[in-house]
Amino acid sequence: MEVSKILERLGVKALTLMQQKAMETYAKEGDMVLLSPTGSGKTLAYLLPLVLNLTQEEGALALVIVPSHELALQTDSVFKKMGTDFKSMTCYGGRPVMDECRKLKSVRPNVIIGTPGRINDHLYRGNVDGGTVRVLVIDEFDKCLELGFRDEMNRVISKLPNIRKRVLLSATDAPEIPDFVAVENVWRIDFLEQKEPVSGLKMYRVQSSGLDKLNVLYRLLCLLGIDRTLVFVNYRESAEQITRYLQKEHFPCGMFHGGMEQDLRERSLCKFRNGSCPVLISTDLAARGLDIADVQHIVHFHLPVSEEVFVHRNGRTARWQSGGEVYIMLDSDEELPVYIKNDIPVFDLPVRVPELPKLQWTTLYINKGRRDKVNRVDIVGFLYKKGLLGREDIGIIDVKERYSFVAIRQERVKPLLALIGGEKLKNMRVIIEEAR
Repeated sequence: MEVSKILERLGVKALTLMQQKAMETYAKEGDMVLLSPTGSGKTLAYLLPLVLNLTQEEGALALVIVPSHELALQTDSVFKKMGTDFKSMTCYGGRPVMDECRKLKSVRPNVIIGTPGRINDHLYRGNVDGGTVRVLVIDEFDKCLELGFRDEMNRVISKLPNIRKRVLLSATDAPEIPDFVAVENVWRIDFLEQKEPVSGLKMYRVQSSGLDKLNVLYRLLCLLGIDRTLVFVNYRESAEQITRYLQKEHFPCGMFHGGMEQDLRERSLCKFRNGSCPVLISTDLAARGLDIADVQHIVHFHLPVSEEVFVHRNGRTARWQSGGEVYIMLDSDEELPVYIKNDIPVFDLPVRVPELPKLQWTTLYINKGRRDKVNRVDIVGFLYKKGLLGREDIGIIDVKERYSFVAIRQERVKPLLALIGGEKLKNMRVIIEEAR
């Protein structure tokens, strides 16, 4: 398969220097460690040479291990968009293991993308034959090989006796790679050495006192308007507290942290990506591994616990030559950490802030998904024919396993719901409502 055809399907005009180097290095004998900043295109850097070197043997030929189910889904989406003849599948916790077992038998994927615990479960049950795996990829290996994951990773790798190539990727350098990973003749590609600040990234400090910090955040967000904004906190409880406060003030926002149910996390991400929810309050779970385009603002409600976390958080904006702004909120008794320059300007909030502009998009929930053989084309056709919508009325569509989300122009939502009430999608009765 030609590289140009794959890039055309992905909408990529040309490979970056890092991706070209990864292509060249992958072709060499031995294992590969790729270090490159968040948002630099590491997923394509390894998927492209991976698919070009896959064969038509039976069984799972490549295993990609990631630390979160969001990154698994994101990686699988890129793989499928490449349009190769090879099949892929995701495996991760938070959904029934037997559903995945049945799908593994019917799909017979060549590439499996999953989290350590669930991959280990399938290897133990015999749902995946570790003997057929030739390539092992560990994305965000610094995260996957942390103490909390090490035992799971050790068990997974011990069940893969025929690995010919190991590829490890990260946005930060790990102090060591454990012996059980068994990397040999390692080719190291390091694009982390450039320490210059990201072009187009502006930083500000926002002063507050402990008692009015929530109000200061609310006023700041009103000033930023409906630009896509990520607010980072250090604790799940803080994310919940801030979300409750903003919702009480009728400010549209979503929440994202590891203690949420999977479907609620997916719903928050979908609404944030499609523009129907401009602000996402998140722990550092959203600081890496997520592909969210056009994030204009990063707000550090809590100071990051380390320089590494600071870099990852800020990496969500000012990507691919675009601009971005970072706001660091400080209580009266807080000082900037040593790794943040002390000369960044203070952002003075005006006494009166503007009202929030009207949102352009609303997200609809549809209780059918891939399991029901529903795809984007089906949804668009249904909305065109039954809902009398035009192309400009429909935004981003996310089709999940059991349900789907679709962004609709806000002014078209009420007439649309009136028109499609009782109508069938692919001869199936469906529930279609605003996603809360």
